[in-house]
Amino acid sequence: MAQYSPYTSLLKPDLQQMLQEGDSAGLSEFCNALYAGVVAEVLEELDAESAWRVLSECSPQRQAEILPFFSLPYQIQLVDHVDRKALSRIIEEMSPDDRVDLLERLDPDHVESLLPLIAQAERSDIRKLLSYPDDSAGAIMTTEYASLPVNITAEEALRRLRIQAPSRETIYYIYITDEGRHLIGFLSLRKLIQASPRTELSDLVERDVISVRVDDDQEFVANEIARFDFIAIPVVDNQNRLVGIVTHDDAADVLLEEAAEDAQLAAAVAPLEDAYLETSLFTLTWKRGVWLVILLAAASLTAFVLSIFEDQEAGNWMVLFIPLVLASGGNAGSQSATLVIRALALNETEGKVGLIARRDFQVGMILGSVLGAISLAVALWLVEPQQAAVVASTVFLVVTMGTVSGALLPIGLAKLGMDPALMSGPLIAALSDVVGVVIYYNIARLALT
Repeated sequence: MAQYSPYTSLLKPDLQQMLQEGDSAGLSEFCNALYAGVVAEVLEELDAESAWRVLSECSPQRQAEILPFFSLPYQIQLVDHVDRKALSRIIEEMSPDDRVDLLERLDPDHVESLLPLIAQAERSDIRKLLSYPDDSAGAIMTTEYASLPVNITAEEALRRLRIQAPSRETIYYIYITDEGRHLIGFLSLRKLIQASPRTELSDLVERDVISVRVDDDQEFVANEIARFDFIAIPVVDNQNRLVGIVTHDDAADVLLEEAAEDAQLAAAVAPLEDAYLETSLFTLTWKRGVWLVILLAAASLTAFVLSIFEDQEAGNWMVLFIPLVLASGGNAGSQSATLVIRALALNETEGKVGLIARRDFQVGMILGSVLGAISLAVALWLVEPQQAAVVASTVFLVVTMGTVSGALLPIGLAKLGMDPALMSGPLIAALSDVVGVVIYYNIARLALT
């Protein structure tokens, strides 16, 4: 999702008015006068059809600059409103890594129908990049790198570099290869400019070059770039032939993605492919529910162990299920808090508090129903049906409450100017424990007296 921008509230009303009036000149100026990322941030607040009406007023080259700044789910919505010929032109103009990210998410039949409309060189490049495994260096690299032979002078190198520069991702690092594209070394643009015009590149090249393999894990590649403070790192195949480069901006995206995955896994959420608010309700419920069921199963074992040692007369049966009840609410709350704190850090929640509350209430109801049903089945093994119903009802309520409170409490802290990370998993779990015990015993009192 495009992050909230102050430009949105300023420009969106004028943009909507231009759309209503059919002001082509104004829409064209909007697309071309602003930075591409700002254009995307404002347009993503519109429906995809309106956004394409705006983008259709600028050139394919400009459209290709703007499109990667949209979130991938929104890009997919957007291309549904673009005819195949126009879309093929945009894809041709996009950088190799950005267009592959988009094509990987499109329906394979749609991709196959587009490829014949794309120029042969770009088509071959697309097929090659799509063939690399997900999460590998090949999947995130670009093939638009600057390369030169070793046996030319600095003067000739600068002349050739001027020709290559418009179509290259970066020209600060220049890679030196032989006729078979085997990587010999590299040199920086600074060193090339400072060299005497008659100096041979063989005298300038750094031959001790650090590279990665095309099948290396993307996290390893990103860490290598961060470790050595590179702007880009070359990617080679198993014969040391240069096949592409991974740039620092793509490495930063990978590190952010991996950090998000680690945080989600730590909170018992299967990693989300898209941003929190762009993930469908079904997907979000599934990725959270799988782990909650596993954790509920572990808490159920605690109930069976307690049943061996605990006297169940005179209301002591309730003690058996306290760990199960409290864990269910605390785990659900921790999941919500982790997801929302991450969204707050990326500035994705501005103006969307109501949407978050509704979504998490729906997720909480679904998860509460599933976990409540499982809890009922577990409790029936140990206690009477009426008592088991108390356990199931409590689980339903604490999971729903934990899911909603885990989402809203970090937002409340942020509104107060405090760090939302203070409302982390342990604190959410502690609050959920207190409220869970109150709910548990009150339901038992109402149901059994």
